[in-house]
Amino acid sequence: MELKEGDWQRAADLISRIKAETEKGYLGMPQACETAVLALVSGLHLLIEDVSGIGKTTLIRCLSIASGLDLGRIQFTPDLLPGDITGMMIWEPGTRSFLYREGPLHHQFILADELNRAPARTQSALLEAMQEETVTVDGKVRSLPEPFFVAATQNPAWYAGTYNLPESQLDRFGLSLSPGFPDRDTEVRILSEFRDRKAVDQVTAVCSADDISRLRRMTEGVFVEKNVLDYTAALAGATRNSSLFQAGLSIRGTQHLLKAAQARALSRGRGFVIPEDMGTMAGAVMAHRLLLTPEQRSRGLSLTEAIQNIVQSVPVPVK
Repeated sequence: MELKEGDWQRAADLISRIKAETEKGYLGMPQACETAVLALVSGLHLLIEDVSGIGKTTLIRCLSIASGLDLGRIQFTPDLLPGDITGMMIWEPGTRSFLYREGPLHHQFILADELNRAPARTQSALLEAMQEETVTVDGKVRSLPEPFFVAATQNPAWYAGTYNLPESQLDRFGLSLSPGFPDRDTEVRILSEFRDRKAVDQVTAVCSADDISRLRRMTEGVFVEKNVLDYTAALAGATRNSSLFQAGLSIRGTQHLLKAAQARALSRGRGFVIPEDMGTMAGAVMAHRLLLTPEQRSRGLSLTEAIQNIVQSVPVPVK
């Protein structure tokens, strides 16, 4: 992909517009909006976990509208079957043959709402789609739309009627976030501005599917020096050698950390990654993948603090 002078800054400006448009419907949470936008731009699927009623679905819907992508929403329930997601073969009496009927995965932007309310059998229907961007039905592999992006919400594990996501599924999400509650001033704005209108109605498309595809190609083209690659591997190695976690970052997780850093660099108008990009994105990439040991949890150490300790323990490369 041949880039001209100024392309990096124009890409950064477009990412900024997507973020600003998303924030029109999701007030007072700029960091959450930025993480969500970087997930979309990088092609890394997004997982949002928090209590009900704080706007997880609103954030995703606002982002889908701002991005101009075709949205498919899946409400996960305990009785949902894999075929309800991937599509299935349906008997057509007129032709006396089975025809494939597409499922909701055949959209560019997937909102997987309350993913952990469905059992593992249905959750696993997303694995192939998230990794390969295909679905296999009746022995035939079918491609999903381009670009393809999954943004899922999940409730806390202590909620009634939830099924924990298996580690293999968590590892396919590139970034995660927990928005938390807004401050009082923001909550007053929400009460005032969205009293008679919906948040998502304030958002309009500022780009197209072609723009998102181009941003993803540019993300892959962001240059990474060898010493930064070494730094990325060192961060992953530190999680594997640490006594804080039951298991360290996977190789897929390391790849996702690199891509997230590339996306952050692009959002700053840079065609190259710096160590700060890695350190900034480490929390969003690692939080849903790492599990503290029982000893560390009993001592009151939070996962956020543990990841910060890891980042601070690895020497930053100096050119």
